Amino acid sequence: MIEDLATHQVVKKHHALGTSITLQLFGTDQTWILDQSVKLIDYYEDLFTVNRDKSEVMDINHAAGLHPVQVSSATYSLVKLAVEKSLENFGFNALIGPVVKLWHIGFKGARVPSQSEIDEKMKLIDPQKVVLDDKQQTVFLEEKGMELDLGGIAKGWIADRIRDQWRSFGVLAGIINLGGNVLFVGPSPKRLSGKWSLGVQDPIEKRGKNITSVMVSECSAVTSGIYERYLEVNGHKYHHLIDPRTGYPVETKLAGVTTFTKNSVDAEIECKRLFFAGKPVANWLNENRIGAVFVYQNEEVIYEGFDGK
Repeated sequence: MIEDLATHQVVKKHHALGTSITLQLFGTDQTWILDQSVKLIDYYEDLFTVNRDKSEVMDINHAAGLHPVQVSSATYSLVKLAVEKSLENFGFNALIGPVVKLWHIGFKGARVPSQSEIDEKMKLIDPQKVVLDDKQQTVFLEEKGMELDLGGIAKGWIADRIRDQWRSFGVLAGIINLGGNVLFVGPSPKRLSGKWSLGVQDPIEKRGKNITSVMVSECSAVTSGIYERYLEVNGHKYHHLIDPRTGYPVETKLAGVTTFTKNSVDAEIECKRLFFAGKPVANWLNENRIGAVFVYQNEEVIYEGFDGK
């Protein structure tokens, strides 16, 4: 069975969601499946993007402080999940945009804002000021200047929808890679065990150089790290992961953490949870959370749910 999967494969590359996407199917030469997947990605990007003036999420943002906006069931369900997780206050916050834009780390014009600027923008990131109406499927941001940004959760959600699509088409095995958000579907055709091998980036080496790797069954893997986008001022490095509880880059000894979960949207969420915690969280592992790899700035590696290597 595994060997049969390896005999045929098709690959499609695409650029969307602000990243390079690679979709790969094993055991089939049906390229039309990947064409349908690309259409699905573009459809969801049109709903969720905040990088264009027009989308359902931007309609919500433009109406902040004015009126509720009725949206599609896809947008509503993702917004609702993002708000629920933001309310848990572990570090993920879908409303953090106004503070992130102050710092602008990784882009031209990056700077360290004043405390008064941060204090002012922090008033606009309270998830309790998002009003959701399940019956009407409307979203209302109560304060003018508030912004929803689903970028920290959307790729995982979309990856899960592609997997659903593939399963409906009878796909047996494949890889969905949405710019570093990886979702393995079915068994790996390269090993009799059916397990996939996934490398974890070495934070002090060039992209693609791994510090370790793990063998996993069908799952998703997502990484949060501080080593690719940062601002250096007077010898101090400020990375791009802003803590919504302080308005400053989170203080951490971590360089990055990679989470492995059954669903990709959970990998996105749990990656933030573990990164902001800065260490393994008690009783974190369950039937959906398979494991995590913590890489510290001193190159120490800690495995949660995996045997160390």
